[in-house]
Amino acid sequence: MSSHNNQGAPAGFLASILPAARGSWLGLGSHPQGLSTLYFTELWERFSYYGMRALLVLFMVAPVSQGGLGFPTPSAGSIYGTYGMAVYLLALPGGFIADRIIGAKRSVLIGGTTIAAGHYALAWPSLTTFYIGLALIAIGTGLFKPNISALVGALYSRDDDRRDAGFSLFYMGINVGAFLAPLVTGFLAQSSVFKDWLSAMGFDPTQSWHWGFGAAGVGMTISMVLFARNMRHLKDPGVVASETSSSFRQQAGYMAAVTLGLLALAFLSDVNGFRWLRWFFIIIPLVGIAYGATRQNADAHRMAAVGVYFLAAMIFWAIFEQAGTTLSLFADTLTRNEFVGMPFPSSWFQSANPIFVIMLTPFVAALWMRLGAHQPSSPVKFGLGLTFLAASFLLMVPAANYAADGRVSPMWLLGLYFLFTVGELMLSPVGLSTMTRIAPQKMSGQVLGLWFLATAFGDKIAGDIGGAFTTSDPDALALSFLAQAGLVAAAAALMFAVAPIVRRLSEGES
Repeated sequence: MSSHNNQGAPAGFLASILPAARGSWLGLGSHPQGLSTLYFTELWERFSYYGMRALLVLFMVAPVSQGGLGFPTPSAGSIYGTYGMAVYLLALPGGFIADRIIGAKRSVLIGGTTIAAGHYALAWPSLTTFYIGLALIAIGTGLFKPNISALVGALYSRDDDRRDAGFSLFYMGINVGAFLAPLVTGFLAQSSVFKDWLSAMGFDPTQSWHWGFGAAGVGMTISMVLFARNMRHLKDPGVVASETSSSFRQQAGYMAAVTLGLLALAFLSDVNGFRWLRWFFIIIPLVGIAYGATRQNADAHRMAAVGVYFLAAMIFWAIFEQAGTTLSLFADTLTRNEFVGMPFPSSWFQSANPIFVIMLTPFVAALWMRLGAHQPSSPVKFGLGLTFLAASFLLMVPAANYAADGRVSPMWLLGLYFLFTVGELMLSPVGLSTMTRIAPQKMSGQVLGLWFLATAFGDKIAGDIGGAFTTSDPDALALSFLAQAGLVAAAAALMFAVAPIVRRLSEGES
């Protein structure tokens, strides 16, 4: 959109956050035309995902009399964690299917259509369709998520200085959708205004949750229409192999075994007496790093570097994803949800992180563009991201203590979201860019599947942490925030320490 057009306030706002289809993006130089297609496709897909995520835990813990499922908090946290893990774990076979069978473009189209079907299943009020909807979204996202990122990576050469800036802009598209989604779905699910309208129209106002879930499905449908219209202009990364040999069947069997094994690990680790299995979320990547680093092979060294980024990202997302559990419940039960005396749905706090991303992304992308070859290395950026995340949760320690005297100011949560958004911008888009840059030839989809597997493990741990949320013991809540901040701070220090080693491994050196 041109900034010289005469626009009203809403149009002016949209012009400030949405890029032009061609030419310069927000004054950050020109980027390939295909970036615009992928930007808007991902925007609407993330609208659907975050619109649903903003409601999920709140819907599960809400009493049946209020239209919820009436689950206890630990059960809701466990389901949230296992669902979140499945969403990203299935990116592993999703990347494999794209690399070896149908290509990234078809994977995105099929995956997105499946996601839309899942959201429409959630819009139907029954426990059966609730679980069916979660399963469909997880399967569809496994096909969609790694492959749309691979398509972005295919727009740039490996040594293109615009790569990190391009991924930062793509990441802003994610967050435009994530910002708008909770405002829309939260209003439909929680607002007394909309519930009064439902009642006046003869609908059951306690079923407002499902109107929110349905709106998320509409967003996903828009995403697929946009992508289908423009996918012919995009290029699949690498060459899709049409293998029918026993080697291919063995690889497919191995991928299926790994995926099912990790899903079994996730479910079994929730069973009393088997919780020690959660240590395998740490042990597995450590073994992979040690194996790759000791091989005399450049691709093995690159995969060892992927393993280090994997561990750092897993820890980051385990704490960051408290936004959907602990922080969501803190907002709903311990925070004053009002602005200048006007109440608002607690799910609207979920829009704070993406609006900060939208505001800060141009500055971060411009910083990387200005620094060029002198910008910090990827492992140093990861360390900075972890540092800011640790600071954000340290801020919540006094907030939890003040909650003993009643609901606290919303500024505490807004401060947290600002700090961990800075951390997110240092790590997440850089991680996507780094994975597409250091991935061995013809393995971009699988490496991105591994990248999202880090989010899968992190989401599972996040659900377990969130299940322990309590409003009855502020001291215990404050100690929990402090422990999480300490864990992330230790990970940041370790990342800074190993940065030179990781850089060498990323280049295939020993």
